[in-house]
Amino acid sequence: MCLAIPGKVISIGTENALRIGRVQFAGVVQPVSLDFVPEVVVGDYVMVHVGFAISRVDAEEAEQTYRALEQMGMLEGELPPGEEAEDAEGYHEVRG
Repeated sequence: MCLAIPGKVISIGTENALRIGRVQFAGVVQPVSLDFVPEVVVGDYVMVHVGFAISRVDAEEAEQTYRALEQMGMLEGELPPGEEAEDAEGYHEVRG
């Protein structure tokens, strides 16, 4: 099943000429390609599928989508496994 998960962009940088954002998903921070959504800025919410942000959404839509996915039990197994480490901002980052 194809599933996009909402997350909040907390920082943006470049890596190998690609636009990469650190996106927070319920406390877990993952690197995400922002190349398909060039208009996105820090603080925006995006829908992410397999490591790529595919659309920008507002905070309300992100929250509604996340809650619906959570209620349906669709979030388990969607974030990559790995060791969790808390960064300086208090977020948890998965390091695989």
